[in-house]
Amino acid sequence: MVHEEMTTKTDIGKANILALGKAFPHQLVMQDLLVDGYFRDTNCDDPELKRKLIRLCKTTTVKTRYVVMSQEILKKYPELALEGLPTVKQRLDICNKAVTQMAIEASQACIKNWARPISDITHLVYVSSSEARLPGGDLYLAKGLGLSPNTNRVMLYFAGCSGGVAGLRVAKDIAENNPGSRVLLATSETTIIGFKPPSINRPYDLVGVALFGDGAGAMIIGSGPVSGLESPLFELHTAIQNFLPDTEKVIDGRLTEEGISFKLSRELPEIIEENVKGFCDKLLGHIGPNEMGYNDLFWAVHPGGPAILNRLEKKFDLWPEKLSASRRALADYGNASSNTIVYVLEYLIEESLKMKSEGKKGGPELGLILAFGPGVTFEGILTKNLVV
Repeated sequence: MVHEEMTTKTDIGKANILALGKAFPHQLVMQDLLVDGYFRDTNCDDPELKRKLIRLCKTTTVKTRYVVMSQEILKKYPELALEGLPTVKQRLDICNKAVTQMAIEASQACIKNWARPISDITHLVYVSSSEARLPGGDLYLAKGLGLSPNTNRVMLYFAGCSGGVAGLRVAKDIAENNPGSRVLLATSETTIIGFKPPSINRPYDLVGVALFGDGAGAMIIGSGPVSGLESPLFELHTAIQNFLPDTEKVIDGRLTEEGISFKLSRELPEIIEENVKGFCDKLLGHIGPNEMGYNDLFWAVHPGGPAILNRLEKKFDLWPEKLSASRRALADYGNASSNTIVYVLEYLIEESLKMKSEGKKGGPELGLILAFGPGVTFEGILTKNLVV
């Protein structure tokens, strides 16, 4: 069976995730304190909007988040907390600098974990939905890290929540088609680009206030890991992407004079639930005939929100622990857009190592890395956990 071939040893031709890293801004927000601070900072005293945000903060299951926004920024740019002002220039000035710094720090942490010299990086894939400039953030990241000018760069902008897995798919293809290459994938996001005061005309904005966080993530990807020098974490097999026709308005984002404006349809969790099984079965079809059930896999799912995770759990009849890494990432960091899949993978590794330390098998070897973004776009990678 093909499945048996996949669970023996590392496939030298397949791309591997060789290291992970993350970084965050210094401002840590406790969810319990968010509402009062947000309404104070935006000089809003609407009791109904406040009650709505309190309810949303409880239902998101987020406990802590990191954010770039601070009292110092609002003092310097008080117009960010006002309605209807053209502030995109100010926002981009803040965001461009912030995402570059976070991406540098996450990449440095990742390279340290990788333990090979930075000069061995041959390619860079950079992902962000929080900046806009020419040249792009990929160049400023390469410069900030001191990468060789010969480094081949790819930049993915405005892929939203599916950006991290999309970047991983691109990095996988680069690694497998360039023997000996080592690809740095970096993602970096901040919500300042869309920060706005509460408004009865935009009740959907409150969902973002209750859910989204800032930060950066990084991975090193390469095929043919060097024995004794590299310690591969995950082996990447089939990667696919699919968009759902006529759903482009379900996740709708526009860059305006006031920054990015997002609208998330209430139907998003239902749309994902209706289409995710066919998508996952297509991925699993690449391992050939087998008797594996959905609970025989590990699940690394971008936690777009608790409703999406709950729908997946119900659709596949998953045991509660199957989505524990995703739920932990959501609770600790919020939905940090493209970055969050890095945090999910870190928690999966942590769980595997904990099980092994207790004398148990470190969880399932095969699993799925999944994310859902604008389009509506599905990203998925059939993956082997090498830590188990």
